[in-house]
Amino acid sequence: MPIFEYRCAECNERFEVLHKSSAKVGEVSCPKCNSTNNKKLLSAFNSAADGAYSFADSKQKRQDVPAPSCACGSGGCD
Repeated sequence: MPIFEYRCAECNERFEVLHKSSAKVGEVSCPKCNSTNNKKLLSAFNSAADGAYSFADSKQKRQDVPAPSCACGSGGCD
């Protein structure tokens, strides 16, 4: 099951929930105030290479994919 990030619209708490992708946002309650008025956030993800195929290999093979322009990797930091 994936981990989803949410932000509570009532108390502004940011939290993570492990649940099925089919769960509705209204079914998730804030752990701080128990509100169901939450917003699902767009999260970054992480994956590990097993050594057989690494990010460096994919970068060499896929020259059409530009490298991120900043250290955070998403290109959105200043």
